[in-house]
Amino acid sequence: MNWLTDNAKGGFAMDATRAVVHVVDEDAEVRESLRAMLEPNGYDVRCHGSAEDFLMQWPMGGPGCVLLDVGMPGPSGLDLQLALAHRPDALPVVFLSGGGEIPLSVLAIRRSAADFLPKQVQRERLLASVGNAVARSQAQQALDDRRRQIRARFNTLTTRERAVFEQVTAGRLNKQIASVLCTCERTVKAHRANVMHKLQAHSVAELVRIAIHLEAEAEAAA
Repeated sequence: MNWLTDNAKGGFAMDATRAVVHVVDEDAEVRESLRAMLEPNGYDVRCHGSAEDFLMQWPMGGPGCVLLDVGMPGPSGLDLQLALAHRPDALPVVFLSGGGEIPLSVLAIRRSAADFLPKQVQRERLLASVGNAVARSQAQQALDDRRRQIRARFNTLTTRERAVFEQVTAGRLNKQIASVLCTCERTVKAHRANVMHKLQAHSVAELVRIAIHLEAEAEAAA
């Protein structure tokens, strides 16, 4: 069964270094067809015959995406998408469908699927979709890494330095902060310099951006 409308030969190479594409489909021939197309384009392709098989091999690590058959028996593709949505290390999902499943496609996209494609999709279209999903994964992982670095640096602040950080990012001047914290302006300046150094910030604007990152992290954990 050659369900692809083009074969795996030819160009359309893209930078997919170390990116992993997880193919989840009950049909072994479909899985191997996808592997034959994706591997020459630089992807590390890992095939799974069911949602259970995929989840048993988690966590995966690294950027990538999931090519997922929406109509699998047992836990369906939509069931797997829902399970992945609750994981902090979830990968973007590109659904593949046999066709005629518009309501499912709407639901999948509403649940933040990266794309919903027919199984008879052109090779270039599929590779473009996978490339976009991988780029989305890389951007999210870069953001997550940035937040972890910020949190690690923030955790090195003393209690007093955190208090000064909160006051500075609330827009208060050194004199005002000294009054609020019942200390002298000279001490506030010293704590403020320590905060800037530990957080590797060079301006109040950068401190405010760090505060926004920390607030977003706290909201996500709530």
